[in-house]
Amino acid sequence: MSGGVRAPAAPWLSILVPVYNVQDYLQACLASVVEQVAQLPLAEEGGAGVEVLVLDDCSTDGSRALMQQLAQRWPGRLTLMRHAVNQGLSAARNTMIDAARGEYLWFLDSDDKLLPGALAGLQATVQRHAPDAVLCDFTVWRERTQLKHRLRGEGHRATFAGPAGGLQRDRAALLTGVLMTGQLHAWSKVTRRALWGADLRFPAGRYFEDMAAMPLALLRARSYCYVPQPWVAYRQRGSSILATMTLPKALDQSRALGAFAQALRTAEAEGALPASAALHFALAHQSARNLAGAARFLERADLPVAERRVAAQRLRDDFAAASPLSAQALLRAYVRRGWWLRALRLRRAWGVVAVEAKG
Repeated sequence: MSGGVRAPAAPWLSILVPVYNVQDYLQACLASVVEQVAQLPLAEEGGAGVEVLVLDDCSTDGSRALMQQLAQRWPGRLTLMRHAVNQGLSAARNTMIDAARGEYLWFLDSDDKLLPGALAGLQATVQRHAPDAVLCDFTVWRERTQLKHRLRGEGHRATFAGPAGGLQRDRAALLTGVLMTGQLHAWSKVTRRALWGADLRFPAGRYFEDMAAMPLALLRARSYCYVPQPWVAYRQRGSSILATMTLPKALDQSRALGAFAQALRTAEAEGALPASAALHFALAHQSARNLAGAARFLERADLPVAERRVAAQRLRDDFAAASPLSAQALLRAYVRRGWWLRALRLRRAWGVVAVEAKG
């Protein structure tokens, strides 16, 4: 329109950083983002092509004050948000999804950081291929890295079992590749905002929220790229979910894949996605991992007999709802592949829940 004020262009990327009691880690996280935004080509117009949303979920330490200090240090680079009451990680991410304007979304935990070259690598991938999803690898970030950590390959953890480089369009292969590695976290996947329709959000008030939401988002992706480079440094903390397991956490782990399994069955029944034996095995395999983790907690937990019985039956039901293969069929598949350790773990887990369910 002649003489009108031109609206600012929407950013190509929104980086969403939820904050809760991370005063000791937040500056390193946000600095890793802001510094890389500043290094992007001049077409970014001072960083306008990347918006960084930072939401405080009612921290009780100095995180909010630090957010404000950093926003003043880097004027125009951070968009600060706040919940009136604490709602948890899922709700924080959901609020930022609703507020984000970028074509792509990157969920970054506030105690992690982007590794050098991450944003430039993502921008190059998006400009060349414009995929619906971009997958990257990560490195485990410890205060003290020991030899055993290096021998475990923590310097470079792969998140995808499949072809790297170039644009791929096989959704079954995409889902198979992420399920086989078990690396279902949100921060190693950059997705188009369009995949997150009004009907898809992280489940509020639940643990293992990444495992519940990310496969559903990827089920909607028509194309993807896997970049086998570590773009994220994942900080290993002693307070992680797996390190502080409780019964509610175990039950959330057990049911995490239920909604995805149902959505996959619907997509296959409607012909939207051809049935894939490889994908069915991968989903069964991850379901068995979840069963084993939850059963291991149940076996060691000091719980009343009645509560143990109910929990064990829940684990059995959740596995049946999520896995395309029965426990017996998956055991046979493991044996055919020579996966003896996996077979032993599944047999043990299934034995634990079978015994506990009988009381």
